[in-house]
Amino acid sequence: MIDTSIALPTQAAKVSLFRKLLTNPTGAVSMLVLAIVALAAVLAPVLATHDPGLASLQAVLAKSGPDHVLGADSAGRDVFSRLLFAGQFSLAGALLALVVAVAIGVTGGLVAGYYGGWFDSASSWLTGLLMAMPGIVILLAARAVVGPSMWLSMMIFGVLLSPAYFRLVYACVTAVRNELYVDAARVSGLSDFRIIGRHILTVVRAPVIIQSAMVLGIAIAIQAGLEFLGLGDLNIPTWGSMLNDGFINLYKAPTLVLWPSLVLGVVCIALTLLANAMRDELERSRGPVKRRRKGTAVVDSAEAAAKRGEPAVVHPETPAGAGTASAGEVLLEVTDLGVGYDQPDGSTTHVVNHVGLTVRRGEVHGLVGESGSGKTQTAFSILRLLPQGGRVTGGSIVFDGTDLARLSEKEMTKVRGQRIAYIPQEPMSNLDAAFTIGGQLMEPMRVCLGISKAEARKRALALLAKVGIPNPERTFNAYPHQISGGMAQRVLIAGAVSCEPDLLIADEPTTALDVTVQAEVLDLLRELQDELKMGVILVTHNFGVVADLCDRVTVMQTGRVVETGPVRTIFKDARHPYTRQLLEAILEDAAPRGPLGAAGPRTNGASTDGSLTSLTGVKP
Repeated sequence: MIDTSIALPTQAAKVSLFRKLLTNPTGAVSMLVLAIVALAAVLAPVLATHDPGLASLQAVLAKSGPDHVLGADSAGRDVFSRLLFAGQFSLAGALLALVVAVAIGVTGGLVAGYYGGWFDSASSWLTGLLMAMPGIVILLAARAVVGPSMWLSMMIFGVLLSPAYFRLVYACVTAVRNELYVDAARVSGLSDFRIIGRHILTVVRAPVIIQSAMVLGIAIAIQAGLEFLGLGDLNIPTWGSMLNDGFINLYKAPTLVLWPSLVLGVVCIALTLLANAMRDELERSRGPVKRRRKGTAVVDSAEAAAKRGEPAVVHPETPAGAGTASAGEVLLEVTDLGVGYDQPDGSTTHVVNHVGLTVRRGEVHGLVGESGSGKTQTAFSILRLLPQGGRVTGGSIVFDGTDLARLSEKEMTKVRGQRIAYIPQEPMSNLDAAFTIGGQLMEPMRVCLGISKAEARKRALALLAKVGIPNPERTFNAYPHQISGGMAQRVLIAGAVSCEPDLLIADEPTTALDVTVQAEVLDLLRELQDELKMGVILVTHNFGVVADLCDRVTVMQTGRVVETGPVRTIFKDARHPYTRQLLEAILEDAAPRGPLGAAGPRTNGASTDGSLTSLTGVKP
C-alpha cells in the first residue's frame, strides 16, 4: 500500500520532483521505460512497418521473419505494427479514465474538505455509494446500453475511480483548512478560490501525483481485462484485444500472448515503481514541521456570566483628552456584540456577551484580559473569521459606516486585507512553508491593489526594509523556516500594512518573542501607526504593553466588558476589582521575592513546604 501522507516542503523543495527522481535509480529507470513506451506509441505511424488493420490470408499466424518482425496474428495482421498502434489507444483510454477521476475526485475533495456543510454530507454519501457498486457489473451494463465503446467505458471507469481521489484529498484538506497560515491568507484579502489554489492545493499535490501513477496502471490493466473478455471495440487495436487473440491461438502461436503480456507487465510495473520512488523522494525531503491548531476560547455561558456580571465601568474622556485618539473620527464601533457556538443538542454556548468598544482613526485601543476572557473571539468577530460553528448572535460591528455583521462573505473579502488587517500571535504558524517570504507578501498586494508582479516585488522589498529587516532581498527569497521568530513577526507586520489598511488588529503580537524583540516590535508598531494614521486594536493580557502603546483600553472578563476608558485614567483610578487585580499582577516596581525555603521533612517523597528541593530531591 502506498503511503500518501502529507509532506510539508522544506528547503529541498527548491529542487523539482523530476530532478530528484533522476538521481533515484528506481525512478530514473521507471521514467525511462515509460518514456520509451510513450514515444513508441506517438511515433507509431513512423515506426510501423505495416498497416495495423491490414489482413492477409497468406500471413495468418506467420512466425517472426523479415516481413513480420514479431509475426502475424490470426487475421494475418502484423503484430509489431499493431503493438505500436495499440499503445496509442490503450494509453489514451487509461489517461481518459485518469483525467475523469482526478477532475471529479480532486475537485469534490477540495470543495467538501474546505467548505464542509451540506456539500460535504452529500458528496461523502455519493462517494460511499460509488464505492459500494460492483465496477465490472456497471461496465457490463454500460456496454449493453451504449455499445462496445472503449472511450465511454473508460469515462465510466474514471467515475468509479473518483472516490479514491475524493477520500485522499478530503483527508488532506481537512487536516490543514484550520491552519493559521490559511486564516492569514483570508485576512490578507485572498478569495477562497485563490486560497484553495495556492495554499490548499500544494498540500494535496504530492499525494495526488503518487495516487495517479498507481491509478494509471490500474486503468491500463482494467481496460486490457475488458478487451481480453471481448467487451471492447474490435475495430481498434489494443493490448487487451491482442491478448485475447493470442489466448485463442495459444497452442498454434504461443508468442502472440507473449508480446502484449510483456508490454502490459512492463508498463504496470514501471508505474508502480515510479509511484514508490516518488513516495521515497517526498518522504526524504520532508521536514518535521509541527503546527499548533487554533483553539476556541472556552468561557462561561451567557446565563452563568449574567449572574456574576457587573455593569461595565466607563471612564469619560478627560478635558485634556486621553491622547491623540480623542480628536480622530470614529472608525469602528462595536455595540452589544454577542458570539456563540451552536451545540449538537440545538443549544448555543455564548462566549462573548454584550461587548461594546469604539476605535477612532489614529487611536491604539487595547483589549485586555486573561486567557479565555473573549478577547480573540471579539477580534475574530470583527474580521468575520470565527472558527467553524461560531457565529455573531447579536449586536453590530459598524466599520466606517458599514455593519460588518451584515455583510456577505464575498463583500467581507473586499474589506479584509485592504481596509482591515491582522497580525497574529504565532508568526511561524501563519507563514506557509511551501512558499517564499516574497511570494506570500506579493500575493495580497496583487489581489487587493491590482498591481503588477514587478510593482508588488518593489513594494515588498521596501516594506521589508521599513520594518527593520537588515537584508530585504535575502529575506524576500527565503522560506519561513530559514528566518527567526522575530524576523517572521516583522514579515507579518509588513504584510499587514502592505495595503495601507484603515484598521489593524494585532492579536498578542509579542507573545512568542523574547523581551528585546518585543520592545523592537512595539516600537515598530508605534512608528507604523503614527505614519499611516491607522486605528489599532491591540489584543493582549499585558498591562505593561498597554501602558507603552495604547491610548484607550477595554478590560474583558468571562466574555464581557468590565471597564473601559483612557489608559492614564485606568492606571490612575481603576474602579473594577478585576482591573485592579490585573494591575496588581504587574511585577514592575514590586518587591522581589525571597529565597527558596529550606527543605523540611518529607512526606511520601515531598516536604510540607513544597520547595524545589522537596519536590525534586535535588538541592538548587
